[in-house]
Amino acid sequence: MPSRKLLGIASRLLKPQAKSLVPCSKATRQLHVSPRWQTDGVFKELNEMRVRTPWIEALSKKREGGIDTTQRSSIPATPSNRDLTPKRMSDSYHRVVIPLAQDPWLGDNYLNANGQIRLGTIFMDLDALSGVIAYKHTGESVTTVTAAVDRITINHHLKELCDLELSGQVTFATGRSSMEISIQVAKAPEKGASVQKEDVLMTCAFTMVSLDPNTKKPVAICPVKVETEEEKHLFALGEKNYNIKKARAKTGLRKQTPNDEESDLIHAMWLRQLDYHDPNNPLRKPPHTHYMSSTTLSSSQIMQPQYRNRHNFMIFGGYLLKTTFELAFCCAAAFSHSRPTFLSLDPSTFDNPVPVGSVLYLKATVAYTEAIGNGASDAQKTAGLSDEDNGEKKQGGGTRVQIRIDSKVRDIEHGSTKPTGQFNYTFLVDRDIDVMPQTYEEFMIWVDARRRVERGRESIDAGEAGGDRTGVRGETGEAGKKDGRGPRITE
Repeated sequence: MPSRKLLGIASRLLKPQAKSLVPCSKATRQLHVSPRWQTDGVFKELNEMRVRTPWIEALSKKREGGIDTTQRSSIPATPSNRDLTPKRMSDSYHRVVIPLAQDPWLGDNYLNANGQIRLGTIFMDLDALSGVIAYKHTGESVTTVTAAVDRITINHHLKELCDLELSGQVTFATGRSSMEISIQVAKAPEKGASVQKEDVLMTCAFTMVSLDPNTKKPVAICPVKVETEEEKHLFALGEKNYNIKKARAKTGLRKQTPNDEESDLIHAMWLRQLDYHDPNNPLRKPPHTHYMSSTTLSSSQIMQPQYRNRHNFMIFGGYLLKTTFELAFCCAAAFSHSRPTFLSLDPSTFDNPVPVGSVLYLKATVAYTEAIGNGASDAQKTAGLSDEDNGEKKQGGGTRVQIRIDSKVRDIEHGSTKPTGQFNYTFLVDRDIDVMPQTYEEFMIWVDARRRVERGRESIDAGEAGGDRTGVRGETGEAGKKDGRGPRITE
């Protein structure tokens, strides 16, 4: 039985306090006002431009109106008399400074467990910034989406934590529906100073496409007006990139068979696999060679509203970049048993939108490896035809590893499936290690990745992947040429 003392305390606690009772008409309600919550890691200034309506309001409006804005309509929403007067590149220029060195709390979103900058978070900001730049060029009457990331290249690894300046502009648009946006990330300069090429962390190019909000069909946008020699240079790079993409689309593996050199390499690897399994042949698969099927890593997750784009019911591309990058990083680490160093995001595409509430499936595969500095040619090493096949490889300069991420989306009932894009990341690892395909599908993945690596090398050598896109002339992706190791603050 409880004591009288305890019962007395309980009765006093439960007894209403008369002095706290105030007539309802005169009472003041104490409302809790919370600041805007930045839930997905995108920098506040960029996030405010991307997400403009609380999710509950957008959802209520959709339900009350009975109109699903994610579905196509036959009635165009874009005005037919839009002003399509050419715009200057500077009209779309936008700059944001992330004060990492000034605000320690930003490190919670931008630093990893080792205190290095989380590149996945930076990728989200890059996509958000490309959206801001695109709408400054097109206006609000169209829907603009990310169609592709043409390349993200590390130019110089940061060696200290500093404020970061993200800046970019539309550098190529001819009046069709697409535009190229060039962006750079650099150490923020002192007031009144300009960015030096050695302070440029990374450069990138996004392809954005404008659609009618209702019909979801491409619509024309303002062309870019070129005025200065520097702008002519940037426009010419964009035009060259556009023509190259069109030409490569005609020679892709879905259009044509592998060329003679690639066919010879495929045949050589197939013969080498037969030797590995021949009991009468002493040759065996070396420890540093791994079959492609053993390198895969997969993930699945529900797409939540906090990662939506400005149109509320689709996931924004930056979140997909962050998620695929982190899976690629894990895949490279699991494959090499070492900590990878990011070198570049090679041309990657967004094929279909990812709806809020859907299930996103990702599959990472080591698609291609390229040894550095141990004597044999790239083709010989990758095909397993070097002189070191019977034992451990000689120590060289490490290995470039390309990770391919294939993504698809399913509705929550799993009644439909759509491919949503392919993402290609290149890392450097401190081990000599090879991947070997076995099936025809894997051979095609290997050939496609090999082509991307060779094109990326050509692009870097030609200076197209560096600061030339953003006005830092003469930069050629130095970190891509070097090994990317040593003291650094970037992943």
